[in-house]
Amino acid sequence: MDMSRRQFFRVSGAGLVGSSIAALGFSPAAALAETRNFKLARTTETRNTCPYCSVGCGLIMYSLGDRAKNVVPAILHIEGDPDHPVNRGTLCPKGAGLLDFVHSPHRLKFPEVREAGSNEWKRISWDSALDRIAKLLKDDRDANFQRTGADGRIVNRWTTTGMLAASASSNETGYITHKAFRSLGMLVFDNQARV
Repeated sequence: MDMSRRQFFRVSGAGLVGSSIAALGFSPAAALAETRNFKLARTTETRNTCPYCSVGCGLIMYSLGDRAKNVVPAILHIEGDPDHPVNRGTLCPKGAGLLDFVHSPHRLKFPEVREAGSNEWKRISWDSALDRIAKLLKDDRDANFQRTGADGRIVNRWTTTGMLAASASSNETGYITHKAFRSLGMLVFDNQARV
């Protein structure tokens, strides 16, 4: 299409005027007279901690559901908590993408176990998982607890099992975890928030 400079300005000007009139609300299309609902109006607000790194940023998760007996609430929005002293409402890119993490089809939601010699994981209940962990811890402690050292001094230590507290744990939770596992004689433990 061959166009002179004058024709170009006329077409550009007409397009600018037309888009400005449409932007001001004078659209030739039929306008719907309705108000748009706020997407978080009927949601439940829940405060939580970001699970990714050891910073422990605060989150606000918004879920939709009427809290009826058989209704599972669906999380539809996650944002930083402006009242949290660590992040003050900001989130890093991983924290900002938490909604994808929550709704991922690959997210593990239930405990699973792979028996010795098997190549498949099977789903078990939370009670079974906690009972299994407690039994394995007790068996290992009973078999490997050392009351005295090589020189005959009392050491009361258990070094064959370790514990790592989660990155989202607060200092207080790390302290309580430290006290609980130290009381069992465990020496190999750490809090990821220290890293």
